[in-house]
Amino acid sequence: MLRIGVDVGGTFTDFLCVRPTAAGELELTVYKIPSTPRSPELAVLEGLAALSPGGEALQIVHGSTVATNALLQRKGARTAFVTNRGFGDLLTLARQTRPHLYALEFEPSPPPVEEELCLETGGRVGADGATIDPLTADDLTVLTAKLRELKAESVAINLLFSFLDPSHEETIEKALRESLPGVFISRSSRVLPEYKEYERGMATWLNAFLGPVVSGYLRRLQAGLAHLPASSSLQVMQSSGETISAGKAADSAVNLLLSGPAGGLAAVAYLGRQIGRHKLISFDIGGTSTDVALLDGPISITSEGRLGEFPVSVPMVDMHTIGAGGGSIAYVDSGGMLQVGPESAGADPGPVCYGKGGTRPTVTDANLLLGRLPAGAPLAGGLELDIDLARKAVAELADSIGLDVEATARGIVSIADEHMVEAIRRISVNRGFDPAEFLLVSFGGAGGLHVCALAEALGIRRAVVPVYAGVLSALGMAVADQGRQFSRTLQRTEENDPTPLIEREFEQLSRLANAEFTGEGLDIANLQTRFSIDMRYTGQTYTLNLPWSGWAATLNQFHELHRRRYGYALETPAEAVNVRLRAWFSGPAFDLPPEKKAPDDESESESLRLLRAGEAVTGSATVPEYASTTYIAESWQARRDDFGNLFLERLD
Repeated sequence: MLRIGVDVGGTFTDFLCVRPTAAGELELTVYKIPSTPRSPELAVLEGLAALSPGGEALQIVHGSTVATNALLQRKGARTAFVTNRGFGDLLTLARQTRPHLYALEFEPSPPPVEEELCLETGGRVGADGATIDPLTADDLTVLTAKLRELKAESVAINLLFSFLDPSHEETIEKALRESLPGVFISRSSRVLPEYKEYERGMATWLNAFLGPVVSGYLRRLQAGLAHLPASSSLQVMQSSGETISAGKAADSAVNLLLSGPAGGLAAVAYLGRQIGRHKLISFDIGGTSTDVALLDGPISITSEGRLGEFPVSVPMVDMHTIGAGGGSIAYVDSGGMLQVGPESAGADPGPVCYGKGGTRPTVTDANLLLGRLPAGAPLAGGLELDIDLARKAVAELADSIGLDVEATARGIVSIADEHMVEAIRRISVNRGFDPAEFLLVSFGGAGGLHVCALAEALGIRRAVVPVYAGVLSALGMAVADQGRQFSRTLQRTEENDPTPLIEREFEQLSRLANAEFTGEGLDIANLQTRFSIDMRYTGQTYTLNLPWSGWAATLNQFHELHRRRYGYALETPAEAVNVRLRAWFSGPAFDLPPEKKAPDDESESESLRLLRAGEAVTGSATVPEYASTTYIAESWQARRDDFGNLFLERLD
């Protein structure tokens, strides 16, 4: 059976196929084609057909931007928000924090839900778990009639303190499923059973808003795969880095918002194990955005993420994303300054040099003019870069700021580099980590073009461009674990040693995980688990997550982590707030196969890998490959290992 990782990006759709050979070895094949943003499944189906034209059984692991794009473009379902009486404005009020500390006047963000779609009902629970306002039959009748009148396509149910007692939400859900068949229902006690009614409500609304979009996409994709043998399977990557079956993914759309980037980080962790390094800084530069993350051991998970203007409090890989990529458009602002991004040329029309109708210069066009990309050489997807088109576009920009074409191209790349460096500083220096202690891992179609410049700016002397760098997120899909995250807010933790309470909650989460996986036909004998808790000093709003190792040891680790993250620790008592369980089945265990050597008589112009295993090259030089190109700057040396990884080191 073939295992295929698929990463649908804004510009390209990437594939990596793990194929067993007759000799009992593994063969990895990569494939890359332009994305089809209007119907993402078309590119996925085209690539799968190219990799498996014979209709073999496939294990497909899929990372998708469908949920992300639908949210950023506000193209979700018509969604009603149901909460308790007196709290209809809950999502509109939000946290009332200023987006910029010193900006006293700013444009208010539009409310996520229109006022007419915010509905109130009974079923209110207090902080002690007791019912304050009962849910009556009349409440259900009125609510159902109003939803039918509003023609709601989706409903988000978010009652106060539902994480203590979900019964009222469950009653509403049952009534709506019976009265409004076909309407997507999302309830907070299922999506995010944690405290903070605004964040829980936003997660529930996001799940309802995106659910019909994601489920519709998955239905179309599965219909296109109907010809495959029954033993085939389709998994979807979640934001937390584990995969979930396509059937379950349709009900958990909010958990897919970092689907693609999570695959990239899974691949970086896999690479780290292969090369024996655990202190890694990863940056993934695609056509539209750059994703950066820091690994100092296992992948870090956060529940305080954001996507655009929206807080996303479900578990996701701890990653920072900016709008800077190969397709980022360069322009001159109203003050006459050269700027780059966040607007991107995307897949259609793409950078000017793609020859698909683009007219505005991008970072890719600038790299081409600087000789860092191979002009005229065929690239993934059948593209050939047209340097004349790029020169014309950059020349128009150069004329407007009084510089020559080469200086303007250098300026475009330098500005893009600075945006990326700042992003890496945010996840390293700002959190108490010295970047110089880490290995910089560069991937994505444009990652290798910027790796040396970013390393120099951060004081990092060693970096690696992994094999399959241009499709590394697809590799991450292929090696990812299957599983999910479970969480619950503790009702009280005022005891000096809350160990019995915490361990009871862990036991309940374990039973929930076992029941869900057993219901999906999985053998829980192979299930692995990891417990953690969110802690804070009493009176704080935000928490830090730590692995559970007993109360005393975890408390000491909390003080140390707080000191490293914020520069101090307090004598104030600390408390546990949320308990978390990661439950997973390990992904396929295989090592990277040795890179195939090109024939000795193959000319450099015909070779996909100009630098062979064990060979070294000193910059400046470029190493072009099928899905990416690496630029080796002056004072840097690159050496390829037996598996195809390109290790870079600064010489002075």
